[in-house]
Amino acid sequence: MHKPRILLADDHALVLEGFRRILEGHYDLVGTVGDGRALLEAAKTLQPDVVILDVSMPLLNGIDAAAQLKKICPQAKIIVMTMHADTNYVRSAFEAGASAYVLKRSAVDELEQAIRAVLAGHSYITPLITRELVDVFVSKTLDKSPGTYSLTTRQREVLQLLAEGKTSKEIATVLNISSRTVEFHKGQILDHLNLQTTADLIKYALTHGIVSPS
Repeated sequence: MHKPRILLADDHALVLEGFRRILEGHYDLVGTVGDGRALLEAAKTLQPDVVILDVSMPLLNGIDAAAQLKKICPQAKIIVMTMHADTNYVRSAFEAGASAYVLKRSAVDELEQAIRAVLAGHSYITPLITRELVDVFVSKTLDKSPGTYSLTTRQREVLQLLAEGKTSKEIATVLNISSRTVEFHKGQILDHLNLQTTADLIKYALTHGIVSPS
């Protein structure tokens, strides 16, 4: 009998090991990775049935990674496993293509239930997110952050790497573009968001969940 193929992504080795212990024996764990860019590369090669990922990952956060995953590995069901109970993260995750949202503190009890749900074509949201928050999410009454959502994929990538403290040269290496192109994108982001400095960009990225406080 075919076991569903699962790819895990989290930047904490202990968390990955915990997930492995929960899932091994029931599923085919095809790989583990520690950042969003490694996740995309692994997904291309491994073509998993389910991807379990964290929101807060270096180089490329889980929300943006999920959006790109749906393009390169469209058959994969995405489960976001995170510490963030904020409904803004829930909304962003589902908009990016996730099928399930589970909090890490309830992973032992809920992870397998979430996997079964997404493999059956359903969605899953942890009951630990209160009914009131779910109502807000479903009714879409939350205020969006238009600046963030109207940035291009490349601009969001550059913004995250800038907020992680990387230089233009380092960003150019990660994204395989020139330093001049990085500076161009940085200028476009500043103009688009009506910001002035790199410090402003870092604050913005933290506020809007593109990076998380370390």
